[in-house]
Amino acid sequence: MSSGSILLVDDEAKILNALAQALREDRHEVVATTSAREAQRLLSQRMFDLLVVDNLMPELTGLDLIRELHASGAAERPQIVMMTAHATVESAIEAMKLGAFDYLQKPFEVDELLVVASRALDHLRLRTEHRYLISERDAEYNHYGLVGRSRRMEEVIRTAEVVAKSRSTVLIMGETGTGKEMVARAIHYHSAQREMPLIKVNCAAIPETLLESELFGHVRGAFTGATTSKRGKFALADGGTIFLDEIGTMSPALQSKLLRVIQEREFESLGSERTQKVDVRVIAATNRDLQQMVADGRFQEDLYYRLHVIPVHIPPLRERREDIPVLVEHFIQKHAQRAGKRIDGIAPGVMQALQASDWPGNVRELENTMERAVVLSQTPIIGPDAVRIMSVSSAPLMGLPSLNLRQNLDWTERETVRRALESANGVKKDAAETMGLTQRALSYYLAKHRIS
Repeated sequence: MSSGSILLVDDEAKILNALAQALREDRHEVVATTSAREAQRLLSQRMFDLLVVDNLMPELTGLDLIRELHASGAAERPQIVMMTAHATVESAIEAMKLGAFDYLQKPFEVDELLVVASRALDHLRLRTEHRYLISERDAEYNHYGLVGRSRRMEEVIRTAEVVAKSRSTVLIMGETGTGKEMVARAIHYHSAQREMPLIKVNCAAIPETLLESELFGHVRGAFTGATTSKRGKFALADGGTIFLDEIGTMSPALQSKLLRVIQEREFESLGSERTQKVDVRVIAATNRDLQQMVADGRFQEDLYYRLHVIPVHIPPLRERREDIPVLVEHFIQKHAQRAGKRIDGIAPGVMQALQASDWPGNVRELENTMERAVVLSQTPIIGPDAVRIMSVSSAPLMGLPSLNLRQNLDWTERETVRRALESANGVKKDAAETMGLTQRALSYYLAKHRIS
């Protein structure tokens, strides 16, 4: 059974209170009013999942309210159930033609309302899911979520479309959160192999001792705990694409094995002597300077040039601030659909503040900020308070915590560490590298500020 927010409107206070109590006991959030004008005001201020409205009321009829909702043309409207007397059934039928879900003819049992309300909310949930799936499908035809109008992002999109027609190895470079996986998806799903698998591996998230088994598989008994044989990611990606994220974290021994796969299109599983042939396109991604790592002897030169056949560099968000308005609009629309909320836009001045932020977590941080702002916003217009709550990176929106110098220094330390960890997806080694610290120094700051 679905529960939801319900606006209940009936000019008879006794009936209103009884129905509201029953709906609340059925775990719904209920706002009840005897005034149709008040209902008008409430509908303009916030989004409800369900409107249960009596037809015959002074000042304004329930049918008038439904006509207004229909005429507004808003994409996000509540489900509607009309309560009507026998003499006005024709009005209820007209209401259903205008989009009402159902009607109840007075007098009716409270249980009838509970059943109809539950069905209406279930239908709303299915409608919201359908709209979300449609938006996901549309995103596939719109560069798979790659959004931007800046010249540099248009170049990235064009390169992805051209590269998709070949089988060449691609190296995607960019800071954490810039959308490297999105580019990989766009390349794969625009390729001739789009019907074959796209297998994603985050090399930084898998312990080094397990990564070889994860990539190439193992046979039973290959190591302690290998009680069954397992196919690796390369075998699963055969005929399609494998996306190796954070390739710069791979150990030298694994780099050699990966080089062989790219060159020879073959490998052996752990503990096996049988050579497996694969036809796999490799797309790698990194937020590190691989060229410098080659110079430092930490990354194989041969592998670097094998990966660097077609390089794609995604600029950080701070270098393409003109993309922020279109990204904000995209994320508001995306997450308003997911949340089933009506969001019309953001308040004046907020966009300027968003564009002024450096967004160290890039597009991912911006999306997280807008998603949470959508969820927390109490009105159809997202105000600065909602964004201030969510985005510690937007200094123009929130400012420093106090005028006390020591408190400000502590706050700056804590937020710098927290944001570095967020941008590094929780990988402490990467976070320490970003801040120019040793891992031991990072551990000190984590303990000092009690950051887990």
